[in-house]
Amino acid sequence: MNTVSLSGSLRENVGKKDAKALRRQGLVPCIMYGNGEQIAFCTENKSFKKFLFTPETFILDITIDGKVYHTILQDIQYHPVTDEVLHADFLAINEEKPITVVLPIRTEGTCPGVMRGGRLNTNVSKMKVCGMVKDLPDNIIVNISELNLNQSIKVKDLNLGNIKPLIAEGTIVVDVKMPRNAVETTDETEEAPAAGEAAAAPAK
Repeated sequence: MNTVSLSGSLRENVGKKDAKALRRQGLVPCIMYGNGEQIAFCTENKSFKKFLFTPETFILDITIDGKVYHTILQDIQYHPVTDEVLHADFLAINEEKPITVVLPIRTEGTCPGVMRGGRLNTNVSKMKVCGMVKDLPDNIIVNISELNLNQSIKVKDLNLGNIKPLIAEGTIVVDVKMPRNAVETTDETEEAPAAGEAAAAPAK
């Protein structure tokens, strides 16, 4: 997985009053927990732009008081009007234990069904998975090079290696279907009489 580096400062006080004071300074109050410890710190609001506004999922290396912690973003709170980040929770990673993350899904290959006039539908754009950090990819690749009309790729069809999907195996990830307007046009063409058929009918 891709990594983003942040720097944080330990919070001397914890509470609503302190949190408001930090936000006025352009800082975000945060909590990091895991591995038997809980650390209250703050980081610059602008630091979140590095990893929030992207479909990718990152490992976040946070440097606090000279020590680097490998973490993932666990929870985040936004202002209901301005969408400004108000608070964030980070989970410290234990390299020897599996973690749960949400990975984006990306398709690759040329789809035969699309070449035949079908439309590729991505029904699942992100997937929650569980696995060891060393086994987690940047994203989940779905190969569509053999996907034809009226065919689909389900979760159970994916090659995920050592990571476990936390979603039903029968869930359709992508499929290819003929657009409805194309199907309706074809049906109308088949039902319409052949040119000149009415005129060729013998008069009574």
